[in-house]
Amino acid sequence: MDTIGQGIIEAIKLIFAADPEIFEIVGLSLYVSFTSVIISTVAGIPLGILIGTYDFKGKGIVVRLIYTFMSLPPVIAGLTVFLILMRRGPLGSLQLNYTVPAMIIAQICLVTPIIVGLTYNIVKEKAPVVNSLGITLGVGRTGRMKLLIYEMRVGITTAVISGFGRAISEVGAVMIVGGNIKGKTRVMTTYISELKGMGNYERAIAVGIILLLIAFTVNAILYHFQERESR
Repeated sequence: MDTIGQGIIEAIKLIFAADPEIFEIVGLSLYVSFTSVIISTVAGIPLGILIGTYDFKGKGIVVRLIYTFMSLPPVIAGLTVFLILMRRGPLGSLQLNYTVPAMIIAQICLVTPIIVGLTYNIVKEKAPVVNSLGITLGVGRTGRMKLLIYEMRVGITTAVISGFGRAISEVGAVMIVGGNIKGKTRVMTTYISELKGMGNYERAIAVGIILLLIAFTVNAILYHFQERESR
């Protein structure tokens, strides 16, 4: 209990002391997470809608693969990205390993299936009703698609929240491809892991509390938007 108490005190000190290292780590963490979530959202939502609204050969296999990748172990994603980007890998010439872009790519691999899968489930639930209503009202395909997207707005927000939660809490994949290099690729989760290994539990708890506060704030904003749209 003393360690936890000291961790809380340390967290308050770090926040009010404007610790440069902590602010740098927090800033990088938010940049990597937000960038990966935005890219995953832009790619994942249209893909989820496409899979949900069109029937094609092998659709069942595609859906099963998406569900599998939704629970993809982070270390597997990180290792795969690392092997592709390593010097002897297919994209080794880009020299991206141990850089921020590599960390973003790894998180995209984890977040995109979640957004695609959740979007697909929403489409599967709402598309039949929206199509029936649109046909009854004489609305064309484009109009029915716009109506479907509008009806999905709350569910899409939930998908984005879930994706952000996965991104901001990720440690395994970003550790493998980023290397937790001070001043370059160190984010909150990898820093916490390093502090724990060093036995600096108070500072690890402090950074963890800051991480929780950031996650709570971002999710509270998205939840507020979700609640407002659902009324």
